[in-house]
Amino acid sequence: MELNQQQIRQYFNFLKGSSRTDKAKKHIFFLFILHAFNLGLTLLLVPITLKVLNPGEYGIWLTIISITTWFISLDFGLGNGLRNKLAEALAKNDEMLAKTYVSTAYLYLSSLVALFYVIFLIVNPFISWSSILNVSQNLSVDINKVVFIVFSFFFLNFILKLVTIIAIADQKPAVNGLLTLFINLLTVIALAILAETDYANLLYMGAISSAIPAIIYIMASIRFFSREYKSIRPSLRHIAPGYSKSLLSLGFRFFVIQVASLIIFATDNVIITQIFSPSEVTVYNVAYKYFTITSLVFGVILTPFWSAYTEAFARSEMDWIRNVIRKLIRIWFLALGVVVILVIISEPFYRFWVGTEIVVPFILSVLMAIFVSISMWNNIFAYFLNGVGKIQIQVYNAIFMGLLNIPLSIYFAGHLGLGISGVILATIFCLLPSMIWAPLQYHKIVHGKARGIWNR
Repeated sequence: MELNQQQIRQYFNFLKGSSRTDKAKKHIFFLFILHAFNLGLTLLLVPITLKVLNPGEYGIWLTIISITTWFISLDFGLGNGLRNKLAEALAKNDEMLAKTYVSTAYLYLSSLVALFYVIFLIVNPFISWSSILNVSQNLSVDINKVVFIVFSFFFLNFILKLVTIIAIADQKPAVNGLLTLFINLLTVIALAILAETDYANLLYMGAISSAIPAIIYIMASIRFFSREYKSIRPSLRHIAPGYSKSLLSLGFRFFVIQVASLIIFATDNVIITQIFSPSEVTVYNVAYKYFTITSLVFGVILTPFWSAYTEAFARSEMDWIRNVIRKLIRIWFLALGVVVILVIISEPFYRFWVGTEIVVPFILSVLMAIFVSISMWNNIFAYFLNGVGKIQIQVYNAIFMGLLNIPLSIYFAGHLGLGISGVILATIFCLLPSMIWAPLQYHKIVHGKARGIWNR
């Protein structure tokens, strides 16, 4: 039966809504569309990159990228601190306060990044990247050039990407998805062209992959600060060092969590490179990228709610929060079914996706499925706790997991002979405690029973 014009307007009415729930639905709707394209481009990027690089070089590239992610914590939590404080200011319609937070955050982040970049320039000539990446010495010159280019653009992007934090705080996460789409699309096109030239090597690929995000973020910053966010664009006159304390006090706790998360999630490639070889990093990441398809889609649903929780909690709207969490738990059960299907079809999909040269052990696929399932469950409650700023238990848990992950990974992978599967098994062990205490803390907070550390 055909839908008339009135029915169509009603069906898509939420796209015009201005309530918190309508805004969340609208951005989830757009994020699904954007991430569908992003997912296709991400999957396409792997075989295209393998045309530019051999599996060993691709493993080196993945390890370099992993190392750069270690420096995400350089902002000492300023990004997440700004996300919460800006969301609170916008919820109160206080544009001057919002502008002050934005201006102060840009100044402090730029200063920190400049400081660490100078340190990098000083120590980089003395670092043996060929040893860290476990490659032959005759490649050290090219590797050093690649690292220098990648790190230089990374530090620049670190500042430029702050515009996406502002959009997310304004409950517009689809903006970040759109920018990611542009980045992925241009990268796929550029690398496809590079693969057909005589310059298809790690150096040029690194330069292209690093420069494209910087170009997109510069264009986005110019566009948004001249239009949508003109009233809160950073200004030297509105820098207020006094406001940095509120940004940094909350931000520092996020910083500890970020550092621990990096130890847990970003050291895997380096551990595999050191114990085994860069080629095994490629195998590990093929399985990782495949199974994180589900968590990426789940993340699309979660993303709008961080800042929405901040607003709802500030207004004591606990019923709305409980209703959202109940729906997210139902969606998590559906996601589990998808993960099981991915395990069943994994082997033929790998052959179709990356060919027969890369063989992923079935046990690695199973463990990746378990890892993704636990991560999605934990994130349901982590987004709420982060949004309301009750993260002290997360801090202690993150420190414990950060100290445990690396030795446990080495023990499982090397001493027990589990190979690269032992690395993800160690990560699973580290995530297990959060499955219990995170939902418990959530229940205490929304029912007004949180006391002491449970309310910090």
